[in-house]
Amino acid sequence: MRKARYIRLADMISSAIQEGKLAPGMKLPTHRAFAEQFNVALATATRAYGELERRGLIVGETGRGTFVRDLGLPPTLGVRQTASDGLIDLVFNMPGDAADADMLRTGLRQLAAAGDLEAMLRYQPHGGRTHERRSIAESLSPILGPIDPECLLVTSGGQHGLAIIGLGLFRPGERIAIDTLTYPGFKSVAALQGLELVPIEGHGGVMDPDDLERRCRAHKLRAVYLMPTVHNPLGAVMNEGTRLRLIEVARKYDLLVIEDAAYAFLESAPPPSLIALAPERTVHVGGFSKSLATGLRLGYVIAPAAHTDRLLEAIRATTWNAPALISGLVTGWIEDGTLASSEETRRRDGAERQQLCRSVFDGRSILSHRNAGFAWLPLEKGVRADPIVTRLKEHGISASGAEPFATTVAVPQALRLAFGGVPKDELEEVFQIVRKAVDGASMS
Repeated sequence: MRKARYIRLADMISSAIQEGKLAPGMKLPTHRAFAEQFNVALATATRAYGELERRGLIVGETGRGTFVRDLGLPPTLGVRQTASDGLIDLVFNMPGDAADADMLRTGLRQLAAAGDLEAMLRYQPHGGRTHERRSIAESLSPILGPIDPECLLVTSGGQHGLAIIGLGLFRPGERIAIDTLTYPGFKSVAALQGLELVPIEGHGGVMDPDDLERRCRAHKLRAVYLMPTVHNPLGAVMNEGTRLRLIEVARKYDLLVIEDAAYAFLESAPPPSLIALAPERTVHVGGFSKSLATGLRLGYVIAPAAHTDRLLEAIRATTWNAPALISGLVTGWIEDGTLASSEETRRRDGAERQQLCRSVFDGRSILSHRNAGFAWLPLEKGVRADPIVTRLKEHGISASGAEPFATTVAVPQALRLAFGGVPKDELEEVFQIVRKAVDGASMS
């Protein structure tokens, strides 16, 4: 069967890119100019460009046009973990502390002495053991309000929580409102489940409720996904007034609210959570990887009772239950105060790293939370992220541009720097290398 015209055009451009005839960073014609050049309809040109973007060969940039990607940089950088080959990793946020191993040794000794190890070798209830669900619920109640332990389900990390929400509560083709920059893990869930993400305008990581309402009028939306307390990647904390207005819109248009609290512990005085303000329609997701250790995959989902059966089915279909050894460790740390101490250590460490970051990048715009181990560095007009990422890789540093976080077709030009896992005595030198690369790109 003869290929469609737009596919043949995409194949032609693809070959030119692969053969080096179109170099990385080269600007391509506008859709209209491309259509005129090849004597095709504008819609055909647009579909050809869309196919090239799908293949990861080109990228659209806000206000600038469409450019050939650097094929040395995987399109999934920042979404999929790849071998770093000794690179300093500024892509994945992996906070840690020298005392973490001792914390684990102590926890394992306490667990071994508890006397119920045999029970941990058997299948567990899908939603977690009753006493552990109660322990987690009680620890969260001062921040989230009263929580029914029956509505709290233990998961194998926060990402698993998002996955069971996507699998259990949505059908392929349903639309979910989302920030224009957001957590890549939720994008992955949506792609696997065939959900359509509808970007909503906002400012600095805070969604605009009025734009959400406009989109609700234009489309049938099923839900809205938010990170209201310490947004990833921008670090914003949404104020209470905006939260109330978003809930007003959600109630008016019957939206399910997905509240991702992965980094919420970094904010010591947060506004009321969305689940506290609208418990009847909010599904709250959290975890312990950022506050304890990234390798300890334990999280939780809190949902209205009407949704828990579907979520339990999704847990059964994916992991059956969270590992009892990990849940036993974490709930032990909740009860003896280790978790609270670790959270405070992470906040203090993040604040020190942020201060160092801002001192090195003084004079440049930085978006971040004051206690977070990551920051967003917007680039000056006309400066592209890909060449900087390539240059940093040559200097032994792995960094990410905006593409993994973007939900719009046109991707903003910025760097996302995750430095929670970089040894603190090396951090200033790393920041200086990044600063030099960014400054060099600005002058070229």
